[in-house]
Amino acid sequence: MNNNNFSERSKKHPSTVQKGLRVVALIFAIVLATGALFSQKVIAFFQHDHATASKASPAQANERKVLYWYDAMNPQRTYNKPGKASDGMDLVPKYAGEEQGLSGNMPVGTIKVSPQKQEMIGVRTAVVQHEPLIRTVQTSGQITADETRIAHVHVKINGFIENVFVDYVGQFVKKGQPLFTLYSPDLVSSEEEYLIAKRGEKSLSASQFTEVSDGAKSLLRSARERLKLWDISDDQIKKLDETGEVSRTLTFYSPVSGFVMDRKAFPQTSVTPEVDLYQITDLSAVWVNADVYEYEVPFVKVGQKALMQLSYYPGKSYTGEISYIYPTVDPVARTVKVRIEFANPELELKPQMFTNVQLSIDYGHQIVVPQEAVLDSGDKQYVFVAHQDGTFEPRNIQLGAKFEGKVAVLSGLKHGETVVTSGNFLIDSESRLKSAMGGMKH
Repeated sequence: MNNNNFSERSKKHPSTVQKGLRVVALIFAIVLATGALFSQKVIAFFQHDHATASKASPAQANERKVLYWYDAMNPQRTYNKPGKASDGMDLVPKYAGEEQGLSGNMPVGTIKVSPQKQEMIGVRTAVVQHEPLIRTVQTSGQITADETRIAHVHVKINGFIENVFVDYVGQFVKKGQPLFTLYSPDLVSSEEEYLIAKRGEKSLSASQFTEVSDGAKSLLRSARERLKLWDISDDQIKKLDETGEVSRTLTFYSPVSGFVMDRKAFPQTSVTPEVDLYQITDLSAVWVNADVYEYEVPFVKVGQKALMQLSYYPGKSYTGEISYIYPTVDPVARTVKVRIEFANPELELKPQMFTNVQLSIDYGHQIVVPQEAVLDSGDKQYVFVAHQDGTFEPRNIQLGAKFEGKVAVLSGLKHGETVVTSGNFLIDSESRLKSAMGGMKH
C-alpha cells in the first residue's frame, strides 16, 4: 500500500523526486572528494622523498640504495621489492642514505627531514628561553575582624550596674571613653581599707620603731595593689588620695577604640566576673581569609603581597600582606586558607564582605617552552629538538608549572636550544615509524 502511494506521488511530482536524488548524489560526491584530498595529503607526506628522488638524475638515483619498500597508509608493512599496496597505491622506498645522514650518537627516533619537506608539513620552531616566571592567581576571600584587635570588658568583682553610657551594638567608642558605673560593697570596703591604711601610714611613719613604720607602709601598698588588681586606674586612686572620700560607684572605661560588637551591660542588673559585658573590635585593620589550591601552596609565602578588589567599590584596589598560612586542607574543595592583613583607615572594609584576591606567585628564573611544543604520551612528556643539519631529536623532559601558553621545563632542555612547535605530530609519526622499522630489521 505504501509503495503504491509512493509510485503515485512520484508520477504526480517527478521533479521533486529528481531533485532529491540530485542532492543525495551531490553529498556523496563531496564526501568522496574530501576523503580523497585527505588521503593525498597523507600519501604526499610519506612519498615526498620518493618524489624528490624521481626527479633526480639517473646517476644520483642509482647511487642511492633502497633498504626496503613500505605501504604509506600502513608503514609497519614492509616489502623486499617495489609494487602496489593492497589499496592500489605505489609502495614507498626507504633509502640507505637517510640512515647514513644521521650522526651515530643520536638517540633512537632521531630523523632527518629535508627543508622542502619541513615547509610542506608546516614545521615551526621556537628557541628555548630562560626567563622569570610570575603567575597571577585569582581567588576569592572573606573579610573578618583582626582577632588581635578584639577587646572583652569584664569586671573582677561582684556588683550592680547603675549607669550605662554605651547602650547599643554598633556604637563607636574611643579608648578611655566611659562605659558604665558599678556599685560593689566589696569595692567600697576596699576603698575604706585603703584610706585607713593611708592614715595609719601617715601617723606611724614617724615612729621610732622601724618595724612599726615599715608595717604601716606595707599595709598601704597591699591595699593599693588590691585596688589595682580590680582594675581601678591610677587616676581614680589619685582622686581617692586627694579627696579622702569613698566613692559609692566606680566608672569603667573602654580599653580600645572600636565598634561595640556585643553588649550585656544593662542598668540595675547584677554582674559577676564571668559575664562578658562588652566586645569592642578595632576595625582599623582587618583580615581576609582567601582560598588557595593545595598545589599552589608551596609557592605562597608569609610576607608576600596581595591585591584585593571589591564589587562594592569598583575601580578601587587594596594592597595587603600574607600573615599566616593555615595548616589544614579543605577535604572537599582541596584548598588551604591563607590569611591576608589589610589596613582599613577609612573603615570601608567590613567583616563578612566577599572579595576578589590576586596573588602573584614568583617561580623564579626557569627554562620555558611553548605548551604546543610538548607531546604527552601519558607516561612521559617529550619535545623534538631541531638541529641545524635538519635532524630532529626526541628529548624526554620533566615539566614544571604551566601558565599563559608556556610551561616550565625542570630538566631535559638547555637555554638556546630550538624545539618544534608546529608539525611535531607528523615528525613524531615518522620518528615512531623509523624506530619500529629499526626494531624489525634487527
